[in-house]
Amino acid sequence: MLDIKSKHAVNTKPLSGTIDTFTIDIRMVSHSPFESVWDQLVSRYHYLGYKKLLGHRLKYMAFIKNQPVAALSFSAPALKLRTRDAYIGWSDAQRKIFLSCLVCNSRFLIVPWVQIKNLASYVLSRCVRSLKKDWEKNFEKRLLLIETFVDPEKFKGTIYKAANWTCVGQTYGSGKKGNSYIYHGKPKEIYLYALESKFRDIIGCRQKMVSFFQSPPQSQYKLEELKMILSHSQWHPGLVSDLSLTQDDIRTMSNELIKFHEQFFDCYGRIEHRRLAMTYLSGLISNSQAKSVEPIALEFLGEESVRSLQRFLKNCKWNHQAMLMTHQKLLSEQISDPNGMITLDSSEFVKKGKESVGVARQYCGERGKIENCQSGVFVGYSSCKGYGLLNGQLYMPEKWFDEANKKRCQQNWVPEDLCFQTKLEIALDLIDQVKKSGLYQAKWIGCDATFGSDSSFLDKLPEDIYYFAHIRSASKVFTRKPKIGLPEYKGRGPRPTKMKLLSGQPKPRNVSEIANSHRLHWMPVILAEGTKGPITAEVARVRIYLSRKGLPEGKERWLFMRKNSDGQIQYAISNAPRRIKFQELVKASNMRWPIEQCFQEGKSYLGMGNYEHRSWPAWHRHMIFIFLGLHFLLRMRLRYKKKALCLLCH
Repeated sequence: MLDIKSKHAVNTKPLSGTIDTFTIDIRMVSHSPFESVWDQLVSRYHYLGYKKLLGHRLKYMAFIKNQPVAALSFSAPALKLRTRDAYIGWSDAQRKIFLSCLVCNSRFLIVPWVQIKNLASYVLSRCVRSLKKDWEKNFEKRLLLIETFVDPEKFKGTIYKAANWTCVGQTYGSGKKGNSYIYHGKPKEIYLYALESKFRDIIGCRQKMVSFFQSPPQSQYKLEELKMILSHSQWHPGLVSDLSLTQDDIRTMSNELIKFHEQFFDCYGRIEHRRLAMTYLSGLISNSQAKSVEPIALEFLGEESVRSLQRFLKNCKWNHQAMLMTHQKLLSEQISDPNGMITLDSSEFVKKGKESVGVARQYCGERGKIENCQSGVFVGYSSCKGYGLLNGQLYMPEKWFDEANKKRCQQNWVPEDLCFQTKLEIALDLIDQVKKSGLYQAKWIGCDATFGSDSSFLDKLPEDIYYFAHIRSASKVFTRKPKIGLPEYKGRGPRPTKMKLLSGQPKPRNVSEIANSHRLHWMPVILAEGTKGPITAEVARVRIYLSRKGLPEGKERWLFMRKNSDGQIQYAISNAPRRIKFQELVKASNMRWPIEQCFQEGKSYLGMGNYEHRSWPAWHRHMIFIFLGLHFLLRMRLRYKKKALCLLCH
């Protein structure tokens, strides 16, 4: 039973089946005893939570056997919405008159313990049928249309499509803050439902054609001019050193870069934005010594465009999320493989000063010590077909959420709804997004010791994918499962309640101690074919149990150890089954390396850490251009086939 502060107890027992086997009761609960139940359910289970709804509002609930299974609300619509307004076709004057004839489906929740196919679209349709009459009765207003907003990162809009709603486009990805709007880069899909089929006749308007890409002819000319400049620009020598390319090849690659970037044109709102985006990507790949906005703008566009490029990365309206999804889709078509690995790592960027978003004195992996830096959590993918970075999020230290730093967050355009998350929580969210996209098949998840040494993190990873997680040399494990129990009561004080190892049972050992055991059998393996001959190592594996607070934890796992030619030993654990082939673990140990290679190439050649942006949007926009640069480089390597991905396929 759900403990809700109401005299109406809610049964949370799982409920499943087909919709035709249940009798579903739809009730309007506004100003009824059930309204407090609605408030609590939405506050606890809806991803947006519950805030007091503005203007006229009605709340509905669906019941099965007098137990709530769904909660909906309808309230004031958006004041202005370019895509919606163009679809309706009304003028500003008409909008002021008829806006009260619109209503927004502001919340829709199916409680998580209910799994009934088609329930959501059924409940929505029933509520819509009741809404028109209920609204007119309560507020003396005739409704013409209903609108709602769907976050494409979380939902596909299937419910609304099934209920015959129309998707008319997307929002810009900005939110109201005070008297102005702040860009947050997360556009939502706009759905409309016509309660009156001839609503335009009632308003006296006609649908308008909306074009998001209108721009003066001069911008198109400037875009073509830029393409000519880029076709003669110089590449960073490190990017193509392993391809043995001719000058003709390099010129061809310049044209290929232009074609590659054109696949993302629909993500930008204006032709001018396409030009600025192409400039920035080309500048990152070029042999320019400085990879920040100003030198890139000066080299490719001229002094007058420096501010334009800065604004483009910070606050211009373009669809960051669509760009990310296009990148992931195109990359998956090339490298997704059933035996692939979702890779995970963090990377730090040393910074001076205290004003850049998320900067703090924290551990910096690049320096191996505490430094003033920013830290990002990144998710990538590798297979025998190639590798790349898929997504990333800036880690915000907890002190940034203090009241004292509120102004600093506002100045850096940090989303108002952003809450503190540990790196482990960010990592789990990123993995979940990749998995839900359905674009990348994966047999493995690979991570470094920052994540792999936390057993609670490993417990939360998807159960249908094996993990290969690096751990620290001081991590403790059992090589055989000991017996545990309550210590014998000696007649004094309270009786023992904490389980302990029984007398004579083996104690946990450091994995470094196991690696130094003379009884351990090391096997030589060839990891890859290098330019100077085979890259070799020695590997060993042992079945172990993890130690948590001195006690064995969970199921048996593999401890995998790899001794490199320099004598350094790496340790990893895996939940792969006992029967897995030895060579598969060896291969998995190689598949986490590419994300580190991405960081190395990104920082050495693409300016991954050379940015001078301070704001939250600019940091994430810069990183997506790094992802695109690495993506394009992989395409060129695969095309020219000068360097086989032998390290992954061996």
